[in-house]
Amino acid sequence: MPEQRSLIVGSLLGDGTMWRGKKGRNANYKIEQGLAQKEYVFWKYEILKPLVLTEPKLSYRYDVNRQKYPKSWGFRTVRHPLLTEIYDLWYTRNDGHRNGRKVVPKTIGGDLTPLALAVWIMDDGSYSNGTISISTYSFELSEINRLQHVVAQRYGVTFLAHRDRDKGYRMFCNKTQTQIVAKIITPYIIPTMLYKIGFKTP
Repeated sequence: MPEQRSLIVGSLLGDGTMWRGKKGRNANYKIEQGLAQKEYVFWKYEILKPLVLTEPKLSYRYDVNRQKYPKSWGFRTVRHPLLTEIYDLWYTRNDGHRNGRKVVPKTIGGDLTPLALAVWIMDDGSYSNGTISISTYSFELSEINRLQHVVAQRYGVTFLAHRDRDKGYRMFCNKTQTQIVAKIITPYIIPTMLYKIGFKTP
């Protein structure tokens, strides 16, 4: 399950969520993304297919006139012990209690593979003026510092962090560091997401 684990870890750094419930024995994983990311959602689905019973589906909303319109694509996995292992790392506070908020685990260094890094950037990264930045609004500064340390140790890449008004913190790197990141993750970036690292989508 190395590929599946890397995808889930990268997605948990981004848009992915997991759920166990108060009395749930095992956890599942859920992803939901905008209409423009349909191919990306199906790519994730193909990797996680052994853990999924039904392929991605459209979700709908209703406007003020009660007219239905498509909102997003998404899917969820079955509940599985291997997912519970990941869940317990990402949804447990330092004091050992379960937490409704995702936390960056201390074990992230062993899990932030090139594929996980690619998924993280495909989920929450953006590219502008030759540089990559990543939305890390849901994480505390101490967790962002942990991510900075891991990326520097594992890949020799320096990410900085700045506060984006009242939203939280964003991580970013300069043009030189961006080129290093792009070289590491390009083999894992699907064609429709190449714009995230500064390349034109075919």
